Parts: sequence; C-alpha cells; structure tokens
Amino acid sequence: MAASVLVLFAGCKKAPEKTGEGKVIKLGEYASISGATASFGRASHNGTAMAIEELNAKGGVLGKPIELVTEDDQSKPGEAAMVVRKLISRDRVVAILGEVASSRSLEGAPICQENKVPMLTPASTNPKVTMVGDYIFRICFLDPFQGTVMAKFCMENLGKKRVAILMDVKQDYSVGLTKYFKEYLTANGGTVVSEQSFSSQDKDFNAQLTAIKGANPDAVFVPGYYAEVALIALQAKQLGLNVPLLGGDGWDSETLVKVAGDAMEGNYFSNHFSTQDADPKIKAFVSAYQKKYNALPDAMSALGYDSAMILVDAIQRAGSVDRAKIREALAQTKNYSGITGKITIDKERNATKSAVVLQIKGGKFEYVATVNP
Repeated sequence: MAASVLVLFAGCKKAPEKTGEGKVIKLGEYASISGATASFGRASHNGTAMAIEELNAKGGVLGKPIELVTEDDQSKPGEAAMVVRKLISRDRVVAILGEVASSRSLEGAPICQENKVPMLTPASTNPKVTMVGDYIFRICFLDPFQGTVMAKFCMENLGKKRVAILMDVKQDYSVGLTKYFKEYLTANGGTVVSEQSFSSQDKDFNAQLTAIKGANPDAVFVPGYYAEVALIALQAKQLGLNVPLLGGDGWDSETLVKVAGDAMEGNYFSNHFSTQDADPKIKAFVSAYQKKYNALPDAMSALGYDSAMILVDAIQRAGSVDRAKIREALAQTKNYSGITGKITIDKERNATKSAVVLQIKGGKFEYVATVNP
C-alpha cells in the first residue's frame, strides 16, 4: 500500500492553482495517520493542521501562505524513510515536522541531515534522534528526564521501591525509558525485582505478568505505547496483580481507557501538558481544539501545534526560506511560550522544559504534579 498524501492550505479561502516556487512556503510532515500508532499520528497532525490554519488566517509567514504536505508512514518500519525522501525530492519542502515515534524519527533524521533539511520532531524522546546531526531538533523532553521523573515520582511520591519492569524491546522509546528509570531507581535505594519484555503488537502478556506477580513488586513500570499497555492492564487485573502501573507519554491516548476501562484506574504516567492547566493560553488552545475536532486535545495534539508554531517562528526570524538560515534560527529558540511549556532549544538541539504527572481517575487523566528540569 502506497503512503497517502494530505495537502493542506489551512485557513486559505482557496489554494493556489499552482504551487510553483515562490508562491507558497511548503512544510513537510510525516506521521502515522494509519497503523498501530495512528492515534498518535492523527492527534499530532490535528495540532499541526490547526496551527497552520491559524497562521494562514493571519497571512502566513513572510507574506506567503503555508502549504503543509503530510505523508502517512502507516506506523511501518521502513516507510518513514521512503516518505521523507519524497517530501525532500518531490515536494521540495523547506523543513520537515515529524515523527512522533522515536524509531521512525531515527529513520527520517539521517535523510534530512544528509540533505541539510531542518527536521523538528514534536514528540520523539529518545536521545539518539538529535544526535544524528545539526539539522535535527526536538521540542519535547528526553527519555533521561522522563525516565528519571517517573522513577523519582514512584519512590518519593508513592513510596514504592520494589519495582518490576515490562518493556517493549522493539521500540527505542521503551528501551530508553527503561534504561533511565532503572538508573535512577537503583542509584537511590530501589530494586528492580523482575524485568520482562514484549514486542510491539503482542497480544498475550500472561507469562510476563505471572513472573512479575511472583516477584511481589510494589509497582510495575510499563514504558510502552497505549495499544499494548491497555491489554497489559486488562491482563494484570485478571491475574490479580493489584499494584500501580507507571508509564510515560506513550500512554496518552483516549484508546487506552476505551480498551482497558477500569483496569487503568489509579495508574500514573508522565506527560507534556494537562488540559486542566489554568493558563489562559492553554485554556484557549483546548477550547479551540474542542471546537474544531469535537474532542479534547492530548499531548500529541499540543506538541504538534507547538512544533508547527516554533518552526514558523524560526522561519519568520530567519526572514528566509533558506534551509541553513532556518536551521540557525531554530537553534536560537529561547523561552518560547508554547502550549506544552516554555521551550528553549539547547546546544544539542533538545528542548529544556518541564513534565507533568497524570493519574487516571474515572476514565480521565487528572493532573498530579509538575516536575521541572
């Protein structure tokens, strides 16, 4: 199946009949609009599209409308590399937004770096992503921070020190979170009583959960994506494994609670923002998103929105669509007030920002705490 293409002239009354050089400013986006992690990709794309629509309603950037060309990588290994090549060679975009998943960002990043096309990922938290080169940026926090946040929260807020881990070995994201969670936990007097693994799209976790239950943990760290986590929670409940489950931003999808129901009740995960935040800017974003999509935004939506806004802000500051100048402007981003926090890009092209911890209560994601860098 070929990747699908979405072309968006958001906020324009009518798209130009020809998209020749100089008439529009083309931005590329690659996301999982379909496939195993489609909930993430669609949410991120929705936030990005809303941002572009708002920007075009205000005149675009540098006096020109913005064209967003979106490629669906279908959540498939290998597909991300193919669609990124298309965006660069066929569509000749000036910069690229994406991907949400670290593994797919690691496919696209080397191609962007080789072609000197700025790439800004909304949500890939694995440290290796920006290590690819000086044209690769992110606006989310990193796995070392997120893994440490959850280990610290587990020990200090919940008082849990005997922890089991159930990790997705097929996802760089999950492997990275596990590494940093373990490092903080064991360095501060905690113990990993059992470490089990699974692979993306597995359905049966009973063997791993039975081994974990036998180790008598106080909590279980499950740094996976929502599809597998929902099944893990259901099967854990069926086995009588009645301890808190902890995770990262990969849990953030309404599908999690729809599938797992009350099996997710009381569990905790780290995330990028909370819809309950009283900041007027965030309240306005939540309201606008609800009006447009008839749903609450999740973290991927907010990160998609912020990534588009930050990229266009860099183009505006660069005063040019020259890729090298856009890269330089992105590197100079300081204290940008986004929906997901105040964002500064450091010398390694990573974002310095805070995280929040949410608890699932009554099927909703309730704010618990903010953790600063």
